[in-house]
Amino acid sequence: MLKPAERLARDGFTVDPTFRQQTADNQARFKDFPATAKLFLPGGEPPAVGSTFRNPDLARTYALLAEKGVGAIYKGELGRDIVDTVRKPPVDPKAQRVVRAGDLTAEDLRSYATKRQAPTRTDYRGLDVYGMAPSSSGGTSVAEALNILEKTDLSKLSDVDYLHRYIEASRIAFADRGRWVGDPAAEDVPTKGLTSQRFADSRACLIKDDAVLKSPVPPGDPNNPAGPGSCDTRGHAAPTTYEGENTTHLTVADKWGNVVAYTLTIEQTGGSGITVPGRGFLLNNELTDFSFAPADPAVHDPNLPGPGKRPRSSMSPTIVLDGHKPVLALGSPGGATIITTVLQTLLNHLDRGMPLVDAIAAPRASQRNAAQTELEPGLWNGPERAKLEALGHSFKQNPEIGAATGVQRLSGGRWLAAAETERRGGGSAMVVSPKR
Repeated sequence: MLKPAERLARDGFTVDPTFRQQTADNQARFKDFPATAKLFLPGGEPPAVGSTFRNPDLARTYALLAEKGVGAIYKGELGRDIVDTVRKPPVDPKAQRVVRAGDLTAEDLRSYATKRQAPTRTDYRGLDVYGMAPSSSGGTSVAEALNILEKTDLSKLSDVDYLHRYIEASRIAFADRGRWVGDPAAEDVPTKGLTSQRFADSRACLIKDDAVLKSPVPPGDPNNPAGPGSCDTRGHAAPTTYEGENTTHLTVADKWGNVVAYTLTIEQTGGSGITVPGRGFLLNNELTDFSFAPADPAVHDPNLPGPGKRPRSSMSPTIVLDGHKPVLALGSPGGATIITTVLQTLLNHLDRGMPLVDAIAAPRASQRNAAQTELEPGLWNGPERAKLEALGHSFKQNPEIGAATGVQRLSGGRWLAAAETERRGGGSAMVVSPKR
């Protein structure tokens, strides 16, 4: 399993403009950590476009994992090196940066366990849409927004009316995300309520054809949704806290029809900036996914840090089944914009009839219960913006939102693979054995 990754780390890959730019963006941090500077800043500068980037330390790490398994991390030498690096960060003596030692222990690694949870599920247009359960907010938020839109025939709307509905559904879903979603081991997260059609109906009635909701929108109560004909606005509004726009997503299908949607992250591009010496990988700064202070002291924030608590993420790996067969899977990086990227791609494909490649490439909007909705240039410069502004929408530009990948089942057991054509330098999509 690890042989291809080991070979790539050993033999290297050709540096493209995106990799160089991401490294340059982190140059000030990277230079303060000798192991990181040695790896990413050869000669003190980011690697040149067209050069070959090799990571022999990482190749040896992969070989160790192949030989000894994950026990090398949680109970072995790799884990010891991680703990040593956290507790005594290897900082350049000349660095002016203040780098505090961490408190990670070997016991923390030994006691860590993956949580096996049932995915979120909702029915949309007769399809089963599965997502990631809390502490990720992706599954609940995508499901709630889909349920809000379930009773609107988006296929018959104009582009402007479609975007209006999509933006407002996103706004509402993020209002409920901020109040209710956190680590279920520490918070009472009403996953079933958030993904129920009854709750969505009590929120969908907030959307008007000729007006725009004012953010921050108050959350509803999925434990006790308003009855038929009533709109749920009983919560106290709080703005959405900031979340970075990085992460990585992979989507894979095999010839037997098995599908994996896999989102992984070290949080910020470059993570903490600290490379474990001799091991070839960066440590994450994932704790920044916590809300370190409530956006509004009057509103309970389920994502405040605590001992042993897992931070809320926006990961939204999504698999769509028709009956018991997967027909579509997708996901994206992008911090909190992951949720809107996945949602908009699903709507583009399932409701607007776009081929998956076009649904991914289409210009994006991202509304996260904020005063302004972010627009990519394709919408910012398009005719839709003025018409949406006339309704009351307010916008700001974002050059790139998300970077999705997806797979789609075709007739005859074939699969289509799709990725970005331009965002983040372009993604990678391929069918390895088309005849299978």
